[in-house]
Amino acid sequence: MRRLDPQRLLAAVNEQLACLGGTAWTGPLSAAALGDGCAAAVAEALDAGKTPCREALRAAAMRLLDLLAARAPGRAVEVRIPPFAAIQCVAGPRHTRGTPPNVVETDAATWVRLATGRLPGYRCLPGHRCLPGHRCLPGHRCLPGHRARASQ
Repeated sequence: MRRLDPQRLLAAVNEQLACLGGTAWTGPLSAAALGDGCAAAVAEALDAGKTPCREALRAAAMRLLDLLAARAPGRAVEVRIPPFAAIQCVAGPRHTRGTPPNVVETDAATWVRLATGRLPGYRCLPGHRCLPGHRCLPGHRCLPGHRARASQ
């Protein structure tokens, strides 16, 4: 798992909460808690039809990818959220060179919606892209599925 800077995460979650008209983060200052706060705040912004703040979106995408990697360890599937991050996960045949046969790639907002349970299954929204391999993740019980509220 990546080491995310708690100060950078705190700034990101506070920026997103301010854009939502909320108050500053009062929850724990651990990287995990702040990452969860970013994920919740970004999901709240998306639910409200607002564009998420870039740093909060980056932090949310990375946190949700880290949770997926922890819940579904392996190297059979590569999940890419450009330009923020990529991971390998899900047990199965290991890939070592080039593009793996099972790739999921989407934008960060779609990933947050999917990983937080706001986008059912793998039906991508018009204008968003999911590349071949998406069949590996739909309904997979390892998706984070966060529904926490942003203002802790």
